[in-house]
Order: sequence, then C-alpha cells, then structure tokens
Amino acid sequence: MAAECVFCRIAKREVAAHIVYEDDRLMAFLDRGPIRPGHTQIVPKQHFACFDETPAELASAMTLLGQRLARALKRLYRVPRVAFAFTGSDVAHAHAHVVPMHEATDITSRRYIVEETLTFRGMPNPPDLELAGTAEALKNALLDMAS
Repeated sequence: MAAECVFCRIAKREVAAHIVYEDDRLMAFLDRGPIRPGHTQIVPKQHFACFDETPAELASAMTLLGQRLARALKRLYRVPRVAFAFTGSDVAHAHAHVVPMHEATDITSRRYIVEETLTFRGMPNPPDLELAGTAEALKNALLDMAS
C-alpha cells in the first residue's frame, strides 16, 4: 500500500470514512463530495494506481459490487438509473464511482458541453451526521437485498 494514498489509508482505517461494504479485497464508502446523496466509491484494499493495472478478477469483483450497490441505490433513492465509472484521475488508486442519477447530466462528458470556458465548483461536504445516516440506510438496503 502506498503510505500517502488516501484510499490505502481509508482501507487501513487510518482515515475515517462512511463504509457501506467491506470484504477481504474491497471496500465501498460514501464519497466526501457527493454528486448526489448515496454517491459511493468502490476501492480495492490493495493499491493499484490505475484500473488497467488491477487484476481482471478484482476489477470484476468491483463491477459485481457496483451492480449490487446500484440496485440498492435505485431502491433507496427511487431513481431509474445509477452511473458506474472506473476512474483514477482524482486519486491515483483504482476506484469506481457509483452515483444515483436524478438527472441525465449528473454524470457528463466535456464533449457534450458547448461553452468554451467552464468553471467548476467543489461539491459541498455534507455534515458527518447526514453521511452516517446515508451510509446506514445503504448498508441496510444491501442487507435487505441479500436476504
């Protein structure tokens, strides 16, 4: 694990996170600057800088967990779609975003944007109590689906 990697530190529980799922290889926790409530990150506990460096079996496990989370998020937030994206641009640790989509533009591409100059704002950090409630609701939704 990379000592300075925030996702490695979360996996080792050196940095607090609102964990919604954990097994011996993966951890899923709420994003600190969510696009929408329930926005979850899935990370392998072992450090891989990019998703293409992640062993195929582990990437597949991330995708399967993403599907489970998507079903739980659809039920919890009553949305028709959930976005799933492997990324690595913001943190150099393989990870996937799972985002309930309330609007078609919740996840978008620069190719669709007409304006030449764009400005972006950081997403607000919800209060810890709100994140804790969201994490608990999502954990319960996952457990309900497993029974």
